[in-house]
Amino acid sequence: MDDRRKIEEPVAVEFRRFNEDFATSLHSNTHWLQSAIDVIQNSTGKHVRPLLVLLTAKACGRISDNTINSAVLLELLHTATLIHDDVIDETKQRRGVPSLNAIFDNRISVLVGDYVLSTALIRSFQTGDLRIVGIISNLGRDLSEGEIKQLETAEESILDENCYLQVIKKKTATLLSACTEIGAISAGASTDMITLCREFGEYLGYCFQIRDDIFDYFKGADIGKPTGNDIREGKVTLPLLYALRQGRKEETARYMDMIIRKDFIAENIDSLIEFAKTNGGIEYAEARMREYHDKAMELLLKLPESDARTSLIQLADYIMARTK
Repeated sequence: MDDRRKIEEPVAVEFRRFNEDFATSLHSNTHWLQSAIDVIQNSTGKHVRPLLVLLTAKACGRISDNTINSAVLLELLHTATLIHDDVIDETKQRRGVPSLNAIFDNRISVLVGDYVLSTALIRSFQTGDLRIVGIISNLGRDLSEGEIKQLETAEESILDENCYLQVIKKKTATLLSACTEIGAISAGASTDMITLCREFGEYLGYCFQIRDDIFDYFKGADIGKPTGNDIREGKVTLPLLYALRQGRKEETARYMDMIIRKDFIAENIDSLIEFAKTNGGIEYAEARMREYHDKAMELLLKLPESDARTSLIQLADYIMARTK
């Protein structure tokens, strides 16, 4: 918590403005919808994405009203995708508390997700910047395509690292790159600096998702979902993909057959997790994560030295080292 406060310091005032604006960004006179909004407001996470918007803008020169608005709209868009993802994945908990579709049902959840998404789109137009509107429009498409690609990959048991990276680029990296790109745009940064910030955010997004995927292989990780949940849903992530390339032929064939048949009873999931660990899957995923982190740092250090840049470095380290 102290580390997080230190990261927020250069934008502490603006981050409070974001929180106040986000808290009042959703409202409805419809009882069910407002009840769902109350659930959303009481279960929001650490707001890493809006913090990334604010710090990037500050590192590029200044935080404007458009920066605050953009931070809110990106968090609204992210919230909408989480609501829809929980419906698609039939998730009943998020961050250890009941998900929206567990409290209400899929019908209400989908409609609430649409309402939140529409609110985000309205706010993108309020920026008055067609570049931001274009980024948000493309982002919505990329996130949907990434989710479909992940479902396709799981259903067809496609065990390919390049395909895996395509999925996390669409599902996670594009969102974080939108945060850093829009943050730079809202600060009036140059074209070269905007491009640099976008690429920094993309590399950071790969780090974020690989870390998330590693959590799935450890019991006791306080991430709001059970160990092995990705495997249970047919999602073969980087540690297991590497193990399937490195393991002994007979053992690998047995596990590949298990995945193709989707024989994901508890005993088999435990066995797949142990197989990934024994064959260096965790170490490989962590090494790939460090590669993306180093690429992100190389770009970030090209920005002018400032407290905001230092906090961005700390935020990247926080994403790498987080435990949930």
